[in-house]
Amino acid sequence: MLIPKANRKAIYTRLFQEGVLIAEKDFNAPAHSELAEIPNLQVIKACQSLNSRGYVKEQFAWRHYYWYLTDEGLEYLRTYLHLPAEVVPNTHKQPARPTARPGRAAARPAASGFRGAADSYRRDEGKVGGAGPGFQPQFKGSYGRGASM
Repeated sequence: MLIPKANRKAIYTRLFQEGVLIAEKDFNAPAHSELAEIPNLQVIKACQSLNSRGYVKEQFAWRHYYWYLTDEGLEYLRTYLHLPAEVVPNTHKQPARPTARPGRAAARPAASGFRGAADSYRRDEGKVGGAGPGFQPQFKGSYGRGASM
């Protein structure tokens, strides 16, 4: 399909920025949901072209196409859009981790009096698990379907 160069460049730019592109399977939609000025059909066909060349991985679920950028596609779009090697998609960026969790600087406070009162009825000493020494379990057949009597 013939796609204007400006539209193709906008599609490739969006795909490179996000690392993923989503399009509803509606070939007659006048505009794409994220790229308002570009018809949805052009977005689908441009990404299908990238998929056939192995630059994106296509996933389809619930009437939506999902295209994920591969490493080869990353290099191709970087050369097509004339971007430096330092620029990477948002999906390849590591989120900055905070040094300390907010609100957790102090140690945990001691249990309140209510919790201590709830634990007071439990007994700790002399608790032994399991059956007694003379326990003899017996397993009898069932009376359901297929049981022999």
